[in-house]
Amino acid sequence: MKWEVVAPSLVPVKAGDRVKTDRRDATKLARSYRAGDLTAVWVPGEEHEALRDLVRAREAAKQDQLRARHGLSKFLLRHGRRVPAGIKAWTQKYQNWVKEQVHFEQPAQEYTLLDYLHAVEHTTERIRRLEQAIEEAVKLAPPRTQQVVQGLQALRGIAQISAVTIVAELGEISRFERPRQLMGYSGAVPSEHSSGKRVHRGQITKTGNAHLRRIAIEAAWAYRNRPPIGPALRKRQEGLSEEVKEIAWKAQHRLHQRYRNLLAAGKEKQKVITAVGRERLGFIWAIGVQVERNNQRVA
Repeated sequence: MKWEVVAPSLVPVKAGDRVKTDRRDATKLARSYRAGDLTAVWVPGEEHEALRDLVRAREAAKQDQLRARHGLSKFLLRHGRRVPAGIKAWTQKYQNWVKEQVHFEQPAQEYTLLDYLHAVEHTTERIRRLEQAIEEAVKLAPPRTQQVVQGLQALRGIAQISAVTIVAELGEISRFERPRQLMGYSGAVPSEHSSGKRVHRGQITKTGNAHLRRIAIEAAWAYRNRPPIGPALRKRQEGLSEEVKEIAWKAQHRLHQRYRNLLAAGKEKQKVITAVGRERLGFIWAIGVQVERNNQRVA
């Protein structure tokens, strides 16, 4: 017997229908399923769901770190404490400057400074622990998951944490038949309100997986520069198949050219990065499908 889990939010609802019973619901679901109006969703296993929880905990810690850093920097700015020239924010030199050179006459302000510093250090240590836990979790993951994580790191701008996040959010990438389905799943596709000859496309829908969309767009900044293969990327590509490397190299050329063309057309930089990130999901799909197919051949 075939079982499918349906997304409740995507079940069609008639306007003005105010009668709800189990019998009517069953009949409506049967008719909608026969008509192809229901959207089946992928159900993660226990191990995969646990990995996703760990990855999202690390993302929450990064957000806490950002808020803690903003709190400290705005506190210093309010009291005229500006970082000396030549020291970049949030480096070790910056933290040493705050600890050694920044002081206040009022004890209450000194306590406030120490509390902000403690919050920044606490979140930094929390992120370090979670990233170590993610590395251990990948080592214990099934070989198929490990190979997909390694394959995605062939792309520029995707290291281990980003690759694990993508796998944790997507699961089996080959469940998407086409790259456009993956782009729509991320919510990075433009909204549209067209009728007749009038075609109007607006901002991205943002109705998909926000975690996947964030990773895709953030990593797209790496394609501003010309295609290189640096030491870090070369090391990540060691042991990967030539097919995966070829896809990654093609992505570098295509996405960099896409970035330049959109900038030359006068598009805003953030919109350009969003467009590059959306197209980059197509290469993520291609590598994921390639690795999963290779695993099926070996099995």
